[in-house]
Amino acid sequence: MDSMWAWIVAHWPVASTTLYTLVDVVLRLVAIVVVPRNRRPASAIAWLLAIMALPIVGFPLYLMLGKAQLPRRRREKQRVVNRLMRGRAQDIPDSELDDDSPSWLQSAVQLNRELGAYPLTGNNSADLETDYERTLARMAADIRSARDSVHALFYTMGLDEVTEDFFAALGEAAERGVTVRVLYDHFGSATHRRVYRAMKHHLDACGIEHYPMMPIKPFHDGALQRPDLRNHRKVLVVDGEVAWMGSQNIIARHYDKRANIRRGLRWQETMVRLRGPIVSELNLLFATDWFFESDEFLAESELVRHSPDTSGSFECQILPSGPGFVLENNLLLFNQLFYSARERIVAVSPYFVPDETMHAALITAAKRGVQVQLLVSKAADQFIVSHAQRSYYSPLLEAGVEIWEFEEPYILHAKHITIDDSVTVIGSSNMDIRSFLLDMESSLMIGGCDFIERMREIEDGYRARSTRLDPSEWAQRSFPRRTLDNLCRLASAIV
Repeated sequence: MDSMWAWIVAHWPVASTTLYTLVDVVLRLVAIVVVPRNRRPASAIAWLLAIMALPIVGFPLYLMLGKAQLPRRRREKQRVVNRLMRGRAQDIPDSELDDDSPSWLQSAVQLNRELGAYPLTGNNSADLETDYERTLARMAADIRSARDSVHALFYTMGLDEVTEDFFAALGEAAERGVTVRVLYDHFGSATHRRVYRAMKHHLDACGIEHYPMMPIKPFHDGALQRPDLRNHRKVLVVDGEVAWMGSQNIIARHYDKRANIRRGLRWQETMVRLRGPIVSELNLLFATDWFFESDEFLAESELVRHSPDTSGSFECQILPSGPGFVLENNLLLFNQLFYSARERIVAVSPYFVPDETMHAALITAAKRGVQVQLLVSKAADQFIVSHAQRSYYSPLLEAGVEIWEFEEPYILHAKHITIDDSVTVIGSSNMDIRSFLLDMESSLMIGGCDFIERMREIEDGYRARSTRLDPSEWAQRSFPRRTLDNLCRLASAIV
């Protein structure tokens, strides 16, 4: 051993070069076998290019970020939840669709039920809200009316001058003896350090039980875990009777970031307030995330209650999605609806980085005569995503898709689609690969012409504040800009 060590020291340049070459070759060979396994071709090629360019760096990054898989213990919990939800769903029939519903809508209901195990519920009422501060005020008012329980789950939560009344309402409810449970994504909230610390201090002072979701603990489960798997849902349930969901987080409209304040950026959201049987389903969804973080099973009798208000006329169905599921639930629903559309598709999404199947579905819809409108932001808060999504525009514009960019300095953060005059999907899911693969999302499918009419008013308002891209002008973009967009698109494929 001493002689070997002496030889290595004496011939260090040769030994180190040989070792580096050996490791380099082995990593390349292993990557060719491991990377393409059960992965989209574009993603596999992007990863292989990164690894082949610099294996010593690329392969460790692949081990850290290459698999959209929950930690082992969370996968075990997800299997338990899925088994319980499917067992419950077997005993609950779907609500009857209206007689004038299109024939394809029943297949969408069946798809959702198969993917997420949540039934279609009827007799729901829904009220839309797009004013940021008024949404917070109305949620705070609902919390102040709570008699029994308040369940809050949001990707980003922070206590600042805009949200202080919301958190004051939570504290008042807890002081009255109402059970208050709060969940917030660890990364989505902790990155706003000052308001995050203020929120935690307030919740602790009020005796409110709260947990960070998907805490960043890379080696907590005995193996290297992907740190960018996030819970992106936004749900508030009060007394099992009133619920809110949509795109808005609990933080100031500029997200308390100096760069946003300096640029004048403001987030524009769409939220929906719900009453009726669908509220119990949202309560069950909250309970699954509560179980993941607290290890506490909430009793079904506490979560599922007979709704005192069944005067509504809307059919609603929840579809959860995320890395805990075998398939990309939200992507499958979106694509099914796009291929089913006969007259019109309106899609609103702040981040539009679709996979090949969604891109093809929208192009196909436009080519067969469906009016397709895509509303996105002109202002951007994420450099790579902003440029990556622009790389997808040209084929869409050539196919006849209308692309509308929302006015600056607002970020159109709303997330919803409408299909013909038949169905709306609203929730937390963006139309991007991250939302399909890496983020836990919640989408609500709502049937009914009356609700579509309300959505059309919101869409018309957003469109009035937007500028339509001209295909000929878009084709004249400079070569450096097109190149930057395509490079960012390549980076987005490494998921």
